[in-house]
Amino acid sequence: MTTVAFAEVPTPVGPFVLAMTEEGLVSTGWGARAHPGERLRDLTVVDDPGRTAFTVAELEAYFAGELRVFETPIDWRLTSGSREQVLRTLHGIPYGSAVTYGELAERSGSRVPARGIGSIMGSNPIPIMVPCHRVVAGNGLGGFSGGEGVETKRWLLTHEGYLQPTLLDF
Repeated sequence: MTTVAFAEVPTPVGPFVLAMTEEGLVSTGWGARAHPGERLRDLTVVDDPGRTAFTVAELEAYFAGELRVFETPIDWRLTSGSREQVLRTLHGIPYGSAVTYGELAERSGSRVPARGIGSIMGSNPIPIMVPCHRVVAGNGLGGFSGGEGVETKRWLLTHEGYLQPTLLDF
């Protein structure tokens, strides 16, 4: 029987929830934890702070500006096929950099068109650790479905040094 443990991390862009199976991080997202959600319905919820402690510490260090590379193992069970191929490629995009939707499509070798990449980014089950915020449009930031939308994406890219802060950020 596979189990899942949850933790909530306060961040500058709102509460961030993570879900860990025995294999690794399976899901993350913004907002207070209400229930396991449809994606994790087949997993038994356990109270296991020890399981989530390392990932919580990594996220706290990331948001404090002290961590650039996550070592938390990923449990890819919520992905498959081309979607998994694209997300695994995305997982390798380094801190402080970004790629366009088209570049990610090409790098992944998945034959998914740029528009399809946007759809995959919008349904990414593991934002931050699988950094969909690092995928931008050729003519701007593009969309973002996490937190407060594009403003969260802007904050994350500024935090990582990809974007320069603006006067509006102060």
